[in-house]
Amino acid sequence: MGFNLRGAIMANIQGSTQEDVEATIVDALQKGEEKMLPGLGVLFEVYWKNASEQDKEAVCQQISQGLQ
Repeated sequence: MGFNLRGAIMANIQGSTQEDVEATIVDALQKGEEKMLPGLGVLFEVYWKNASEQDKEAVCQQISQGLQ
């Protein structure tokens, strides 16, 4: 039986406020721990599924510029 990491993360963050989400992101970035990456990935997945095409283009542009 496999562990559903995505499901566990979603269950853990379900019902989070905007402030909770921001605190989670800031905390993950400040700590820089590898174990936080899956959670950030799930948050990004939630964003992506709910973003407009224009928002998706903007975030891809920002990320690609940050990688220069």
